[in-house]
Amino acid sequence: MQHIAGATAPPAQDYDADVVILALDRAEETVQAIASALAQRGVARHVFVVDQGSRPENLAKLAASVAGRADATLVRLEHNRGVAGGRNRGSALGHGRIIAALDNDAEFADADTLARAVAALDAAPDIAALGFRIVIFADGSDDLSSWGYPQSLLARAGEAFDAATFVGAGHAIRRAAWDDAGGYDDALFFCWEEFDFSLRAIARGWRVRYQGDLVIRHKVSPERRFAWSGTRWFYFVRNRLYIERKAGRTWPALAPRIGGYLLRGARNGVPVQTLRAIGAARRMARRVPAVPLPPRARAYLAANDAAHRGSLLTRLRREVLAALPGRA
Repeated sequence: MQHIAGATAPPAQDYDADVVILALDRAEETVQAIASALAQRGVARHVFVVDQGSRPENLAKLAASVAGRADATLVRLEHNRGVAGGRNRGSALGHGRIIAALDNDAEFADADTLARAVAALDAAPDIAALGFRIVIFADGSDDLSSWGYPQSLLARAGEAFDAATFVGAGHAIRRAAWDDAGGYDDALFFCWEEFDFSLRAIARGWRVRYQGDLVIRHKVSPERRFAWSGTRWFYFVRNRLYIERKAGRTWPALAPRIGGYLLRGARNGVPVQTLRAIGAARRMARRVPAVPLPPRARAYLAANDAAHRGSLLTRLRREVLAALPGRA
């Protein structure tokens, strides 16, 4: 890891929050995301920008945005470690009691969003993570591509409720819970890392909360995104199956989900990616012990997730077959 610009370290004294922003080109949008984080008021915070391979001209723009600042740091990793690995390394640089993350094509909706997130976590010591409401930057409507909760709860997007996961585009994690659950699983690289962390936190007695009054404005930029027709679908399938196995699900129990992925992959012209993902998940799962969720965690998930998803057939239709937009 190489220090590029800004402070060489966060403040030595205690402070409220670290804000981690990953960077990979998208320079203009990333600079705006950094400015949004630096504009947060009413909270002691340090902003960490973790570059994972931007072109030199774009890295220079990022460096200029934090040059000379004592409250922001730009570092560059030796190679792209994905969302999970990048956020792990960015989070490890600080020691704020809250770890917030912001996508590099997103901004905080208000200057006090982070302060209110910190206050919400301080008020509920059993909450591990808060998921923010993600809206489309242009018009303020809910970003359906960033809705990681049961569809039946979409009508409650402005409210708060306990959940099984949170959305990475904008969220806050209690550092004590982060340390307790072990952070993200680096092996995931991209996709489902928040769900995996949430399962481990819930298994250890923490709650996860969606907080609809904390809003992130998302620009939904296509640049440097993984295409659903290729790599993104591979990670989607591989990681979800791997996570289910880590949580103690057997391969026979996963057969309906695997069948749904195979059908959807064939329909969208990526059957090879689906088969590769299933094989990769099996190989990954051999390297880690399967640890079934304790009864209290299963009860939590049943009450706060499964209860909102309907029957098995409905869930397969919504979560597996509808995971991607269909082809004509």
